[in-house]
Amino acid sequence: MFTSLVFSLILTQIPSAAVSKNYRIGVGRADCTGPVAEIPLMGYANPDQLAGGILSRLYSRAFIVAQPNDSKRVVFVSADIGMVSQRLRLEVIKQLKSKYGELYRQDNVILSGTHTHSGPGGYFQYTLFLITSKGLIKPSLNALVNGIVKSIDIAHENMKEGRLFINKGLVENSQINRSPYSYLQNPESERNRYSSNTDKEMVVLKMVDVNGQELGLFSWFAIHPVNMNNTNLLVNSDNVGYASYLFEQEKNKGLLPGEGSFVAAFASSNLGDVSPNIKGPHCINTGESCDNPHSYCPVGGAKMCMAAGPGSDMINSSKIIGQNLYLKAKELYTSASQEVTGPLHSAHQWVNMSDVTVQLNATHTGKTCKPALGYSFAAGTIDGVGFCNFTQGSLEGQPFWETIRNQLLGEPSNETKECHKPKPILLNTGEISLPYPWHPEIVDVQLFTIGSLAIVAFPGELTTMSGRRLREAIKSEFESHGTQGMNVVIAGLCNVYTHYVTTYEEYQAQRYEAASTIYGPHTLSAYIQLFRGLAKAIATNTVQDLPNGPEPPFINVTNMTLLPSVLADVAPLSKTFGDVLQEVQPQYRVGEVAEATFVGANPRNSAENTTLKTFLTVEKYENVSGNWHVMYNDASWDTKFYWTKGFLGRSQARVEWHIPSSAEPGLYRIQYFGHYKVQPILKPAQFYAFNGTSSAFEVVKL
Repeated sequence: MFTSLVFSLILTQIPSAAVSKNYRIGVGRADCTGPVAEIPLMGYANPDQLAGGILSRLYSRAFIVAQPNDSKRVVFVSADIGMVSQRLRLEVIKQLKSKYGELYRQDNVILSGTHTHSGPGGYFQYTLFLITSKGLIKPSLNALVNGIVKSIDIAHENMKEGRLFINKGLVENSQINRSPYSYLQNPESERNRYSSNTDKEMVVLKMVDVNGQELGLFSWFAIHPVNMNNTNLLVNSDNVGYASYLFEQEKNKGLLPGEGSFVAAFASSNLGDVSPNIKGPHCINTGESCDNPHSYCPVGGAKMCMAAGPGSDMINSSKIIGQNLYLKAKELYTSASQEVTGPLHSAHQWVNMSDVTVQLNATHTGKTCKPALGYSFAAGTIDGVGFCNFTQGSLEGQPFWETIRNQLLGEPSNETKECHKPKPILLNTGEISLPYPWHPEIVDVQLFTIGSLAIVAFPGELTTMSGRRLREAIKSEFESHGTQGMNVVIAGLCNVYTHYVTTYEEYQAQRYEAASTIYGPHTLSAYIQLFRGLAKAIATNTVQDLPNGPEPPFINVTNMTLLPSVLADVAPLSKTFGDVLQEVQPQYRVGEVAEATFVGANPRNSAENTTLKTFLTVEKYENVSGNWHVMYNDASWDTKFYWTKGFLGRSQARVEWHIPSSAEPGLYRIQYFGHYKVQPILKPAQFYAFNGTSSAFEVVKL
């Protein structure tokens, strides 16, 4: 009796939150790079932009949060890819179910793409994306599925009791609005509420265990990873990936990139009209500004209007913007003190986005449309121009292109034309189903909450004002049901890709983002209505009553590929794979580039072999031990691996090391790794590993 009384008195002196506020937390990171040669890079839809090497590896980063009694848990994944496709999500959920049963499901797992435009494509099931990716490329899809699942596995296996802290701050000198004339279509009274035409706020979630050991950080910020433009051929994670690289290298000291337990993710948000090319649009032929409603140059037209900056080249620009993100995240992470506590909830619906009735006001309704793309979609943006001098802001069709479209694909129905007005329809993708549907109609809407943090899984690219309206609507919905102080974060490019979403007013201007709003002018209103429904269900504990539509199809894409077969690799006469063709110099200074060229083999042969962890290393000789120690690999931003295809199976590999100021003087060497393919007559192909080594060279600091 006395003991129980004393114990109860002690408990009353401890704040209730201290007893129950801790979560079980796990973080994980895994490689998801895939093939780095001959594969179309996903983002610009440029058929000539085929991977030809690697600047940095791509990673999937996952965090899992579970309630102390493990009754509920949620998973958020940010992967260094262009966007999450519906096929990718279906495959990941399928694998998770086979491993964990009902523990990880559609409703409590969010998959988000960082939106790098320099990652391999080929992991889609809808025809439009299959065309731009040269079909379904199984090695690319498998690398992503396996990497994402592995990152979740690692987070699952390393869960421990921990705490979450949230912080927010403004990132300056890192972004511009690339469609300012669309933004100006929004009501002046609404625009006056904000100091900028982009969202500058970064949100950081800090994760530590109960002993204070640092586990990781996940941040969200609205910026397009397009410092690397459509001429780049090296696989890389662009500015947000460089920010992750800097943060993880700092926290996992002494380890190679991709190693160590600390995970730092820089996830996407409402980045639809946000560019990191802060020098702005200029005519690349004359140097004059082309900051006008149609992004058009007097000489050369729209194709000449490009944005760049802030650096001397695209890699330098990517590093500058990435470092800005890293420094702000580090500041916010260090000072984070607002703890996230409270229960976990998740809500998910399948919705036919081509047939949503929207209650616009008390007396009027609107409706979404079958998917279609407008003429300005073909114009591209100032970050990556289109073709044939299509221009942004097109409000009328062109007879020449209409004739070609009608003959090849069929004329859009009157219903679709009316529904999408004022968009002139270039591709009526929702009315084409050969060889497979061209665009998704069944779409995920998903929301989960971790205490006072709400993460919105948005299936596309929201413009700045669209994101603001969605965040406010969700926050307001929570408040109307008594849930105050919610931090609403938009995670972009989640679960299935549905292009862009503009405000109704921006839609009228029909720049690129509006022409790419595939479900018509009321798309944003439909999403706001749907996500408010999810917020209400969570706030009122009625998630189980949410109506659910049909699940999306799992399209059996089999033979649709335009990717050439990999020929048997051939070494030159008197040479073998890995032999040095061009040697390094005997000595380099810090700041110079050490490089060597080797007899190469197609990297696609290595993509199928999971034992290859890197295409290159830079090694330093340790005088004390007499051993070579790996200092850099192909995940380092100080190295580059170029692959050049030769004649009838011959190829070359060039490895560069851009010697940083941090490099210690000493003796170094470069190694190149790969697999070559032999195709015996009437026998299955055989693959053999090889490596090549340059001569030793000295690095001096002069």
